[in-house]
Amino acid sequence: MIAQVPPLTRHTTVDSLATALRERILDGGLEPGARLVERAIVEDYDVSRGTVRAALAQLEHAGLVSVETHRGAFVRQLDKQALRDLFELRTALEIEAAHRALARNGGRLPRGVHDAVARLSAECARRRPEWSRISDAHRGVHESIVAAGESPRIAAAYRQLSAELTLFLLALRPVWTPAAMAEHHERLVRELETEGTPALRRHLEDGETAVLAGLPD
Repeated sequence: MIAQVPPLTRHTTVDSLATALRERILDGGLEPGARLVERAIVEDYDVSRGTVRAALAQLEHAGLVSVETHRGAFVRQLDKQALRDLFELRTALEIEAAHRALARNGGRLPRGVHDAVARLSAECARRRPEWSRISDAHRGVHESIVAAGESPRIAAAYRQLSAELTLFLLALRPVWTPAAMAEHHERLVRELETEGTPALRRHLEDGETAVLAGLPD
């Protein structure tokens, strides 16, 4: 019997363009609300309109782009009510997961959470930090906390928030420096292990408050 092997990952021009646009969005080259003009993208990347439309469809599915009939594509932007709704659910899921994780590990967080925070700190300490990499590492920290709770249902529900959490990180980029991002999460892990879940609630409220001030109603 032939052992099964994982399938090869195939990267198409559409995938490459979607990745390039995603990085520009996350790094601030394309800000929330910015229009994504097909013709300009065709010229910038030397691709067909069909490729551009397929890449924009990928980004729309990922929740980073809105495509409107007769208006075109725009980088999505959270408003205040959307952020409040997001954090209400996010807080409930993360706090329950953290409570379960601490209970399972004698008041400590598993190694995976500490490793994720170390990765975030390393990205933030780069000579030229890239927000797209910081965003990915930040997501890794909070996903590791959720995973440590060992609840498939909580983890599945949390994954559904991925796109909106990415938009939240976009809004946070002009508010927090990379150094502040690293320090905030290093403190979170320390305080979770000494104070428990109130530290996580405070951490999430700090981020929500920082972004709310600059969002439209």
